[in-house]
Amino acid sequence: MLVRRAEIKDISGLLRLLVQVDMVHHIGRPDLFKGPATKYNEEELKSIINGSTTPVFVCVDENDYVLGHAFCVHKQEVDDSVMTDIKTLYIDDICVDEKCRGKHVGKMLYDYVLEYAKKIGFYNITLNVWTCNPGAMKFYESLGLQPQKIGMEMIL
Repeated sequence: MLVRRAEIKDISGLLRLLVQVDMVHHIGRPDLFKGPATKYNEEELKSIINGSTTPVFVCVDENDYVLGHAFCVHKQEVDDSVMTDIKTLYIDDICVDEKCRGKHVGKMLYDYVLEYAKKIGFYNITLNVWTCNPGAMKFYESLGLQPQKIGMEMIL
């Protein structure tokens, strides 16, 4: 297995995994998430992959088959009245193919993202995780991530 920057040729694999991500959320919160669906379409993915502040990383097997992905976004609040100017690498989406879970694909992706963030000089890495996905929460905690803030809701 190898982790590398995503390329245009990876779009079909990314779309396949994006459906899996959506279905995990749809099953957990069908009131919020449509299923099956993808967060991005092919044209949007081309733009994201080619973007300088939206790196996407993939873990591929020896046949270049996409086993997992990590969509990232460079973020920085500059001259905010309250927040400092730190640079954050936000993991917008991370997924391991449901057929490959338990094979350390997610850890390989996260470790690659972590090294990328250190190399570029980010202060921290952040991500959001839905409470309806306790497996993901446990996985992120096992990597050393800690809650930064908690979103709350009241369904009316």
